[in-house]
Amino acid sequence: MFQIKAENIYKIYKGESNTVNALQGISFTVEKGDFFIIKGPSGSGKSTLMHILGLLDTPDKGLYLLDGKDVSNLTPDEQSETRNKKIGFVFQSFNLMPKTSVLDNVILPLLYGKKEKSWNIKKRAIEVLEMVGLSHRIKHYSNQLSGGEEQRVAIARALINNPSLILADEPTGNLDSKNASAIMDLLLKLNKEKKVTLLVVTHEDYIADYGQKIIKIIDGKIKNKE
Repeated sequence: MFQIKAENIYKIYKGESNTVNALQGISFTVEKGDFFIIKGPSGSGKSTLMHILGLLDTPDKGLYLLDGKDVSNLTPDEQSETRNKKIGFVFQSFNLMPKTSVLDNVILPLLYGKKEKSWNIKKRAIEVLEMVGLSHRIKHYSNQLSGGEEQRVAIARALINNPSLILADEPTGNLDSKNASAIMDLLLKLNKEKKVTLLVVTHEDYIADYGQKIIKIIDGKIKNKE
């Protein structure tokens, strides 16, 4: 059974003087365990699509199924609840709290979601930090880490709720080539060994090469499927 399915997704932004057709009939399916790439240049619509897939926005037209449930038009509260239960996020800018320990940064989604009993929270955080090779850094503040280490913490945070899907928006955009390769290798390892379903947005060819499936978006439309 599919895990994520987009059918004929449209998103239109209407301004005072112009209308932007950000997405125009986007359709694709992501199976459980896929390493799926959405590739496109700046302004192509890929970030808009990411926001819809991450339940940060809703489509104007079309259907979005997440784990078999239509989540196209949830209320803001329903979106928030579903995001916390089903989706982990990895952003280009890491989005860590700088004067907070690595451990507390990773724990944060559990505190919001209340998915785990308090005595299990620390154990789960250490487990996911071990997955990304940072269990020895749990007491450090995030602003004491390198960029590559910060992104590893962000990946651990995305994993902590055991989500159905991890969305990574330009996850290597703020990293040098060495750290970028290390992060992509880590995501590939998690995908292969832990069967984590990944959807990565990028404009870089070498990042796209990590994916099992690739769609290219230009001007809000899918130009090819690979």
